[in-house]
Amino acid sequence: MKEKILEIKKSAEEEIKNVSSLEELNNFRVKYAGKSGLLTEVMRGMRDVPKEERPALGALVNEVRTFVEGEIESLEKKLSLEKLNEKLKGEKIDITEPSKNSERGIFHPIQRTFNKLLDACVAMGFEVVTGPEVELDKYNFELLNVPKDHPARDMQDTFYVTDDIVLRTQTSSVQVRTMENRKPPIKIVSPGKTYRSDSDATHSPVFHQLEGLVVDKDISLLDLKNILTDLLQILFGKETKIRFRPSYFPFTEPSVEVDISCPNCKGEGCYLCKKTGWMELLGAGIVNPKVLENCNIDPKIYSGFAFGFGVDRLTMVMDKIPHMRMLFENDMRFLKQVK
Repeated sequence: MKEKILEIKKSAEEEIKNVSSLEELNNFRVKYAGKSGLLTEVMRGMRDVPKEERPALGALVNEVRTFVEGEIESLEKKLSLEKLNEKLKGEKIDITEPSKNSERGIFHPIQRTFNKLLDACVAMGFEVVTGPEVELDKYNFELLNVPKDHPARDMQDTFYVTDDIVLRTQTSSVQVRTMENRKPPIKIVSPGKTYRSDSDATHSPVFHQLEGLVVDKDISLLDLKNILTDLLQILFGKETKIRFRPSYFPFTEPSVEVDISCPNCKGEGCYLCKKTGWMELLGAGIVNPKVLENCNIDPKIYSGFAFGFGVDRLTMVMDKIPHMRMLFENDMRFLKQVK
């Protein structure tokens, strides 16, 4: 029996030298270490060996099995690597060759406008803060001085989830949440999607806003005018004229509408500005003291101003887009033109 085991080892040593493929190696494995292999047959014959010889022969069989399995594992790694290298060599790609039909991605017009606005606001010291799009009525209306029976609610056709939960109609809700949880000084902008049940050439049920808020001691309308003048001239150029007109918003008092000289015709009058030379761009005003009180900020010590851009409207002005729906149709022909 011992001679037979040593003969199997010698045979395996000679045969493994001639194995040159994974298929041949698998045949070798089956022959020597398989369920019906030579070493398995030897182990089955151990029952005919005298008991006193079995431990020594069993140890010898295990030694030969360990040798065979080690040789198989080593050669398998070598042959697998050679096969992989051969495959890679045959599939080699010259990465210096120009690809076909290659197109560079671009930002959507609305995202480009957001980027310009945020870059300008951050450069002016504003912090960017975001909040939930599904909002409590408390933050969307009530704390902004718009209680349930307030006529200003008629100005905003709201999507209600429940009686107390809405799709936010303005990102002002983020400003309220910020004032409720922070003490002044506060200087933030809040970008994001908003929702109203409104749809025509210049309105969409889903639209985008960027609103700014500053709260500190001795904030005045002059501070608001200076900030907005600087911001709008960063966006449209130093030659841009800015006009402030009295308006009404329940959460600011006094309130203003802000116009700019038409960037298309430079104030001469064209189809974009309806021959007026001016374009209405945003609303703003001094934060209503009631809103400050609702957020536990003492209006006798602090004051503030707020402003809000309709980013879709701003994009239409900056890119001369005639219809708001074009911003949401994802027509690649249109998106490739507006770069």
